[in-house]
Amino acid sequence: MATDVDKAGGIQLIAQRLVDGGLVDGGQLTASGETLAVEAAKAVETPDQDVILPLAQPLKDTGGLVILRGNLAPDGCVIKVAGHERSYHRGPARLFECEEDAMAAVTQRHIKEGDVVVIRYEGPRGGPGMREMLGVTAAIVGEGLGDSVSLITDGRFSGATRGLMAGHIAPEAAVGGPIAILREGDVVVIDIENRQLNVELSDTEIQTRLSAWQPPAPRYTSGVFAKYAAQVTSASEGAVTQPGNS
Repeated sequence: MATDVDKAGGIQLIAQRLVDGGLVDGGQLTASGETLAVEAAKAVETPDQDVILPLAQPLKDTGGLVILRGNLAPDGCVIKVAGHERSYHRGPARLFECEEDAMAAVTQRHIKEGDVVVIRYEGPRGGPGMREMLGVTAAIVGEGLGDSVSLITDGRFSGATRGLMAGHIAPEAAVGGPIAILREGDVVVIDIENRQLNVELSDTEIQTRLSAWQPPAPRYTSGVFAKYAAQVTSASEGAVTQPGNS
C-alpha cells in the first residue's frame, strides 16, 4: 500500500534508487527549485524495510507497463502487463467512435470471444481530454470475456484496468493516426513479447486509406474544450497544452 511505501522511505527513496542507478536524469529541476538528484539525496531509508528493494534485487525483471509500437501505433501505446497472463491476441476489430457506443455493445452482448474492441476519437484532441476507458474494460470482464477479448484505444486507462488492453495509442485518430482508418473486421495483432501492435494490412493499403481519411467535425467549436483541443499535444509527448498548436 502507499502507506507502506511512505514508511519505508517514500517516493524520495524510489527517486534516489533511480538516480543512483542512472535510470533518470538527476539534473532535472523539481517544483522546489532544486534538482531531482538534490531532492532524492534527502531520502531517509527505514532500517530493515523490505518494501522498496534495491535495483540489484528487483521483484521482477520488467515493470508493470510496456510500450508497444507498430503500424497501428507508430509513436507508441501503453499496455499494462500486470494482472493478466496473455501476451498475444489476434482478432477482428470491432469499431466504436466513442466510449458510450462501446459500452452499449458490450452490455448488450454484441462482443464475442476473440474480438478486439477499438475505441477511437477519445484521445487528447479527439475526446477532447483523453477519457479513461475503465468502465468498458470492467464491463468486458463482467461479461466473462476478460480472457478472450482485447481492447485498444487512443483514450487512457487507470491502474485498476484489467485484461489485455492497449491505451494511449499515438498518433490518435483525431489527427489521422492509423487507428482512424481501421475498418470493421480488420485483423489486429497485439504481441507483447515483441512489443508490437499491428493491423494485418499492407503499407500501401494503410497509406491509401489515410489519404482518403477526413477528420470528423470537432465535438466543441468554442469554449475551454475547443481551446484545449486546439493546443494539446500527442499522448506520446505528454498530452500537454502548447500555445500555438493547431
